Amino acid sequence: MHYTTDIWRPHVVAATVVEQDGRFLFVEESIDGRTVINQPAGHLDHGETLPVAAARETLEETGWTVRIDSLIGIYLLATEVPGKTFLRFCFTGTAMSHDPTRKLDKEIIQPHWWTREEAAARGPQLRSPLVLRAVDDYLAGQRHPLAMLHDFL
Repeated sequence: MHYTTDIWRPHVVAATVVEQDGRFLFVEESIDGRTVINQPAGHLDHGETLPVAAARETLEETGWTVRIDSLIGIYLLATEVPGKTFLRFCFTGTAMSHDPTRKLDKEIIQPHWWTREEAAARGPQLRSPLVLRAVDDYLAGQRHPLAMLHDFL
């Protein structure tokens, strides 16, 4: 059998939309020399489930422990970098506890609790169009049960 190594593969990312009293948890981070605004999000690690990845990334980037409640949506985003595409699974989570002393990932400048409008006002700083799209889908009530995800790890 012949196996090829040049099969296109998207970057799989897990993200969370966490809302508390009308404010959403965002991260301000430094990526490739730019300061950008994003949801807590990061790559799926080998051997972990998507909800576990979403909760882990939220903790590592914000110090917040969250309970993952449902899937908001699955988003495919091609970037300006040839061949660099993201497959983003965005979940909604409930903030359970916060550790203000936790050391955050090195790219993180700081987490913020902003309204949708406060985040939108940062327009050019938004990491991608998925940032507001995920919040808008959440606000529209888009929720899918976690039971639709099946893991065979």
